[in-house]
Amino acid sequence: MSIARVGIVGSGIMGSGIAETAAVSGFEVVLRSRSQATADATLAALEKSLNRQVEKGKRTEEERDGALSRVTATSELSALRDVDLVIESVVEDLAVKKELFNELDRITDDRAILATNTSTLPVVELAMQTGRPDKVCGVHFFNPAPVMALVELVRPITASDETMAATRQFAEACGKSPVEVKDQAGFIVNALLFPYLNNAVRLYEQGVASIEDIDTAMKGGCGFPMGPFALLDLVGLDTSLAILDALYAEFRDPNYAAVPLLRRMVAAELLGRKSGQGFLDYTKR
Repeated sequence: MSIARVGIVGSGIMGSGIAETAAVSGFEVVLRSRSQATADATLAALEKSLNRQVEKGKRTEEERDGALSRVTATSELSALRDVDLVIESVVEDLAVKKELFNELDRITDDRAILATNTSTLPVVELAMQTGRPDKVCGVHFFNPAPVMALVELVRPITASDETMAATRQFAEACGKSPVEVKDQAGFIVNALLFPYLNNAVRLYEQGVASIEDIDTAMKGGCGFPMGPFALLDLVGLDTSLAILDALYAEFRDPNYAAVPLLRRMVAAELLGRKSGQGFLDYTKR
């Protein structure tokens, strides 16, 4: 099973990052957004990102132009008809994803692999929305996708060896370090990471230390590149809450029960970097 042409559904941070990763790695990319305006804006942002890399000497002008020539931005799902692999990166909502996979199954060629970039939701439930459950898996990139080396390849019980081998080959061709994991909420990284992040919020809520001091302690004491609150803001507090809720729903482990402060901040739309303010204030930076 050979992958040469990749469809990306979703033009947010993750979708655009995966599109850039695939394009610079030599794959033809069809990037689908809900409107042509947002699709065009994502393509413009991709060009800006590649231009910055050229200015910094990380990429040549020829590499930039080649990557851009391989990307088509569209608002039509039908444009994905002849791709070899689709990676879905839309809102982390199971009902929305189920409907999308049903539609992708109808639109795409029967040989195409349908993958999700979900970080927590059950992949098998998406697979069973299609007539090709053996060709459905998870391909979980991390943010920012062009930089982060890890890709979790999530294997539902329905996926074939051929599907997993083809997605591994794709991830490696993108310069990533793939790991295979079974279809279980949180997979590897989030299952270990989010109790830590949740407990950091709990420490702050209990008045043990300030946000700044907790971040400083974890960077200096554990050698982490950023503290838990900076990381929560980068991931997005709404996304973090959704991940914790999914983990708690599956395992009922108290470590996955979201701290009330996190839920209240999401209700107040203090979502982190994307809203300008979360645990830290980005409006003055």
